[in-house]
Amino acid sequence: QVQVVESGGGLVQPGGSLRLSCAASGSIFSILGMGWYRQAPGKPRELVAAITSGGDTHYSDSVKGRFTISRDNAKNTVYLQMNSLKPEDTAVYYCNAHDPRPLFTDNYWGQGTQVTVSS
Repeated sequence: QVQVVESGGGLVQPGGSLRLSCAASGSIFSILGMGWYRQAPGKPRELVAAITSGGDTHYSDSVKGRFTISRDNAKNTVYLQMNSLKPEDTAVYYCNAHDPRPLFTDNYWGQGTQVTVSS
C-alpha cells in the first residue's frame, strides 16, 4: 500500500551533520504521520522525531535542539537534519509512515539506513 525508503546515512565524525531522507510512495502522503526511529545494537527501537500531517513536530529529549524533522508533501519526502552528532547517535535509522484513517490505521516501515558517528 505504502512503500518507504530511507537514504542519506553514513559515517560522520562527532560534531558533524547528516541529512536523512525518507521517500514514501502513494497519493496519500499529505495525510500520513511520519516518524524517524532508531535502533542501536542491543538497544530497543526508539522514536527520535515525528511530524504530523499538519506539520506539528515532536522530538526525543536526547536529540532536541540538534535534530530537525521536516516534510515536503510535493515530493512525498520527510527529512531528518541531524547536527552536532554524537557517538551515541550511532544506530540504524528507520522511517515510519502512519495512516491515521480509522479503518486503515496501518504503519509502514523502511529498511533502515545506518548512521555511524565515530572519530
